[in-house]
Amino acid sequence: LGLLQALPAQAQAATLLRIASVVPKNSVYHQQLQQLGEAWRAAQGEGARYSVFTDGSQGGEAEIVRRMRIGQLQGALVSVVGLREIEPTVAALQNLPLAFRSWEELDFVRERMRPAMDARFAERGFVILGWGDAGWVRFFSRKPAQRPADYRSMKFFAWGAEPEQQAIMKNLGYTPVPLETADILPSIQTGMIDVVPSTPYFALASQIHETAGHMLEINWAPIVGALVVTRKAWDAMSPAAQAALRSGGERASQAMRTRARAEVDEAVEAMRKRGLQIHRPDAAQLREWQALADELYPRIRGTLVPASTFDEVFALLKTYRSGKGR
Repeated sequence: LGLLQALPAQAQAATLLRIASVVPKNSVYHQQLQQLGEAWRAAQGEGARYSVFTDGSQGGEAEIVRRMRIGQLQGALVSVVGLREIEPTVAALQNLPLAFRSWEELDFVRERMRPAMDARFAERGFVILGWGDAGWVRFFSRKPAQRPADYRSMKFFAWGAEPEQQAIMKNLGYTPVPLETADILPSIQTGMIDVVPSTPYFALASQIHETAGHMLEINWAPIVGALVVTRKAWDAMSPAAQAALRSGGERASQAMRTRARAEVDEAVEAMRKRGLQIHRPDAAQLREWQALADELYPRIRGTLVPASTFDEVFALLKTYRSGKGR
């Protein structure tokens, strides 16, 4: 302890890298974070220590970001729910229902927005090591449902850190129940909530499907995330450790994206074999869902998503769909 006290604060910080996430233990995300940590530790050298906290053990995503700000954590793998606590414009990648029709569209938009997005995070004291995603959000419910109106009598899980989204839902006649990720399973089991918007992989890994045994097969929105570290921790690292973290972060993010996208169909099939009922909307029902999304957009623009970023996303989608972006 005396030796640590004698070391400059920067040197102390360089020996410790603690990364937190709400992802499940032993998931592909956890495995990639562990591999990244080994590469960083080898590059940083003797005395470097690396820890990964999974399953929301450090709190929800907003709490994880708060812990990074006060130095309790040096990094995190978080979705837009946490990232928007740092930089609000990132919400455009996740909080626009039915805006993205394919992974290719998401990749096109994200890559063109990334330089400016990375720069804004840097201005706020965070370094983006890589962008990823975790699958499409589907609706898992205790009772069968296919149309938007079917869900109005049900209680929805909602992120505790997104009061604007809760207000929009209430205004449209839905009932959000603000919770953290760790509360989802007991809440669906006890009937505190009836619907969980979730990726199939998370629904399988967390056993949500065992109680919420009905899934609406609609790609409502992608779950988008990023691996970030604080600028303070980054600046304290050796150049070799920075290089290892930068290249490792990009590799990990690519691996997570590839695996997560494949796991959408794999997880659905695994749950189907265990009794999950899959409901596929017909053409008329899909039009109702698109009408709901169109009704949501004016409410989202300028609240959940800054107006200029909202407009940028739809302009980029128009470019891609016209064939000019390919």
